[in-house]
Amino acid sequence: MTETMTMAKALNAGLAAAMDADDRVLLMGEDIGRLGGVFRVTEGLQERFGASRVLDTPLAESGIVGSAIGLAMRGYRPVVEIQFDGFIFPAFDQITTQLAKLTARHEGGLQLPVVIRVPYGGHIGAVEHHQESPEAYFAHTAGLRLVSPATPHDAYWMMQQAIASSDPVMFFEPKSRYWPKGEVDLDEAGISLHASRVVRPGTDVTVVGHGAMVSMLIDAATLAEEEGTSIEVVDLRSLSPIDYGPLLESVRRTGRLVVAQEAPGNVSVGSEIAATVSERAFYSLEAPVVRVSGFDTPFPPAKLEGAYLPDVDRILDAVDRSLAY
Repeated sequence: MTETMTMAKALNAGLAAAMDADDRVLLMGEDIGRLGGVFRVTEGLQERFGASRVLDTPLAESGIVGSAIGLAMRGYRPVVEIQFDGFIFPAFDQITTQLAKLTARHEGGLQLPVVIRVPYGGHIGAVEHHQESPEAYFAHTAGLRLVSPATPHDAYWMMQQAIASSDPVMFFEPKSRYWPKGEVDLDEAGISLHASRVVRPGTDVTVVGHGAMVSMLIDAATLAEEEGTSIEVVDLRSLSPIDYGPLLESVRRTGRLVVAQEAPGNVSVGSEIAATVSERAFYSLEAPVVRVSGFDTPFPPAKLEGAYLPDVDRILDAVDRSLAY
């Protein structure tokens, strides 16, 4: 059965399905209960499952994650929400020094099935600490899995797959994609949690991104096609681990790669992709890997976000530079 829904609704449905399937799944976060979350992703879930499974917490991210670690050690499968991307740093120590390390510290004898939901990224006209892309900090940390859906279908299924994982999963939700609608196949995920995939075939240049960048890459490919350039778009989906198979196959066909992300470019996921593709597909490349990213500055005031964040024009400029090499 297929339904059309927003990503926010798909995430809500995915959470509900996981809670129906396993009584050990519970939700925690600031204002996620009665209010239903800032973006209404958890709307109606407290009424449906009760306040003992959908908990409104104090404004204390370190306490939220620390409590989730303790609950996981007692056999629960907590899903915690960080209200905005920039609010995650009070919990950074708990995530990187405890959550990421405890399984290895216990030589695999302790599992920590914690999912941390992180609404992230720009394009919503918000202020500093509300539009950031901190994924590289956590992708760098061994012991954490990181994923980011680009469509409602992936949001619905990846949420359930993340909750079913025995390892901690950072679930980065692109805020600007909460409201556009898409089809969701409620019967079949179609792909595993950490698999990347080609979402638009092409022959001249490969472009890759994750989260909100994927729809922008598809828009860029549509415009480029009108001018006779065929762009292949790869949706990364998982940032740790990264599934390089489809990406490398694509680059070996096209000979060119453009990596796009909202996060700053310095020491980023895009940097890692560029380095790895250069190492593993060097003799297939007809041009250097080109990166398109946010600038290496703090996120600017909302009125300047259009100048800071990558857009279709910057992506197409990168494609032109790759083709001209």
